[in-house]
Amino acid sequence: MVSVVQNVAIDCADAYELAKFWSAVTGRPLHPEDFPGDPEAQVLLSEDGPVLHFNQVPEGKTGKNRIHLCLRPETSRDQEVERLLALGAGFVADRRNPDGSGWAVLADPEGNEFCVLRSTSDRAAMGS
Repeated sequence: MVSVVQNVAIDCADAYELAKFWSAVTGRPLHPEDFPGDPEAQVLLSEDGPVLHFNQVPEGKTGKNRIHLCLRPETSRDQEVERLLALGAGFVADRRNPDGSGWAVLADPEGNEFCVLRSTSDRAAMGS
């Protein structure tokens, strides 16, 4: 027997607004029954796979995430970093290397860190 991941739950102050941000990041829709002011909201990542579940909580974020999302963009890593910053992400740390390897650490509008990895085309251009 095994367990199947149903969702990745993210505590937040405004579930709907944060879900809208992540919907724009992933290009995936919000659950059709989610509306502004709802205490929970979901981004449907695939037809039958796990969802990003945003759960409104009273306390704010107090430290570094113990778990985070790593994104592999369809465009180049650097183009995706620029797109996400324009959507409202914050820049946390630059882990990119002069040889093109590495990643960028960003944060969503509520401070939850996530990484932007090299795209498949970035990796192919480097031969790795």
